Parts: sequence; structure tokens; C-alpha cells
Amino acid sequence: MTPMTEIQVGESLQQVQLEPVTRLDLIKYAGASGDFNPIHTIDEDATNAGLPGIIAHGMWTMGNLAKLFTPYLEAGFIEDYAIRFRNMVFIDDVLTLQAVLKNEEKNKKEFKVAAVNQKGQEVVNGTVVFRLYEVTTAG
Repeated sequence: MTPMTEIQVGESLQQVQLEPVTRLDLIKYAGASGDFNPIHTIDEDATNAGLPGIIAHGMWTMGNLAKLFTPYLEAGFIEDYAIRFRNMVFIDDVLTLQAVLKNEEKNKKEFKVAAVNQKGQEVVNGTVVFRLYEVTTAG
């Protein structure tokens, strides 16, 4: 893994491919988040709402996308995180998480991020600003 300080504009973080989305993933997320909207867990309610099946919580997808930066938390932190929801995520979808460094200024690195399903469709995209810790010297 390339250290965050050495990643250059145009380079990508290592992609992460998630396991297929399961109903249990969404039930657990509903419990953790308090979002018990039944379109996320109950087939009949999802189809009654006009959906082809239950869909993942948008924030479940967004939260997973942040996993790209977990290996770098010793070097800094996510300072800003903005995304747009583009497509729905369904049971059995396989998401690939991606980040490309678009801009760099001092101790901030701005990444274009996306989660892409197995059909090649972006389900979310946006930007993450990762701030590197400032190194100070005692003196």
C-alpha cells in the first residue's frame, strides 16, 4: 500500500470490492442507524412502494465507501465528505469502491470517489477531502 503522503494526482487508492449485499446487512444497518423504513428489509413493502425489490439504505452505501480511507487513518482524517446518490443498490449487488486523487493542496488531498455495481453503474459518487496530520517539531 502506497502511503497517503506519496499518492500523486491522478493515482488511485486500492479498490475495495464488497461482498454481495445481503438482507442481513440491511437489517443490521437498520438496527444500528434507527432507519427502519421497511423498503430496506421487507420485500412486500418495497414492491408496494413501486420498487423492484428491497433497496440498501443510501447511508449504508456511503458509509461503506469511507472504508477506502480506513488504512490511512494514522496519516490523517476525512475532513469533508460529499456524495450524490445515482442508482439504487439491491440485494446481491456487488459494489466496488474507488477513489482517485484529483487535487492536492498543502496537507489536503481531494479525491473523486465512487461505488460502482457489478453492471458498471455508479450508485454513488462524490468527493472526499482527506487532511494529513501536520507534523510539528519540538523545539
